[in-house]
Amino acid sequence: MKHSHGPKHNSVADGLFEYRSVAKRKLKATMAITGAMMVVETVGGLLTNSLALISDAGHMFTHFFALLISFGAILCADKISCTRRSFGFYRIEILAALFNSVFLFIITFWILIEGIKRLTNLEPVLSTQMFIIAFIGLLVNLISTWILESESREDLNLKSVFLHMWADTLSSVAVIIGALIIHFTHWNIIDPILSIIIAILIFGWGYRLFKDSSNILLESVPKGIDINQVEQVLKRSVPEIDEITDLHIWEITSKMYSLTVHIRLKGESVECNIKAILLKIKDILNKQFDIEHTTIEFD
Repeated sequence: MKHSHGPKHNSVADGLFEYRSVAKRKLKATMAITGAMMVVETVGGLLTNSLALISDAGHMFTHFFALLISFGAILCADKISCTRRSFGFYRIEILAALFNSVFLFIITFWILIEGIKRLTNLEPVLSTQMFIIAFIGLLVNLISTWILESESREDLNLKSVFLHMWADTLSSVAVIIGALIIHFTHWNIIDPILSIIIAILIFGWGYRLFKDSSNILLESVPKGIDINQVEQVLKRSVPEIDEITDLHIWEITSKMYSLTVHIRLKGESVECNIKAILLKIKDILNKQFDIEHTTIEFD
């Protein structure tokens, strides 16, 4: 099994290189239509006096940024490592995600303040125009999910973006229903209520993004991995292991795990089998825990 701390370059298999090319094209297309619709919803929200539309534009921005992060991750994977950054530039994705989460909190705070103000001082909304813009937004989200659907089946990075686009699709449906209710009932209070609901959704996404990116930067044990379970599995699967100490597992960037550990083996008779034991341990870590980058010291 290959052991490497650097990013993959042009020596990767042709299939992987072609896959990245397809992923780049699809991400660029999705970013273009999502970004354009985000601007349309923002301008449309201001013109129709619909805070719900502006909130949905903010929600769409979160997914536009998720697309941008995914695209950037692919580009960073192709950049050459240097002596000062032996792991390459993967953490640019995490720094961008942390910055984005803080920005989302600011957006959420503004939408909530405006929504509460409108609850006490209702303003008229141009429901027909609101409906048209929200419907176009729904079409854009459906097209985006269709573009990414095939790539998201095998790529966790794109799968997360795909799920975000579906969440934004549901948000557009909510705005459409709100526009219809306002049109037929003139209940303008629906608009600020929808904006507050969407703001809460944005806050939830921003909080998860802040938490995940902070944990990675603090080099916490990756989510979904139990360090005690890793130790137990190794001891159970490799009977030559006597003791495991200084076991550390952390995340370089999304789904790229690293591990360092000291292992004491039983007896001196295993010295001739150290290479086989090492390969077995690496294979277990890779297949069961997706940990590919390992540094293992035998005491």
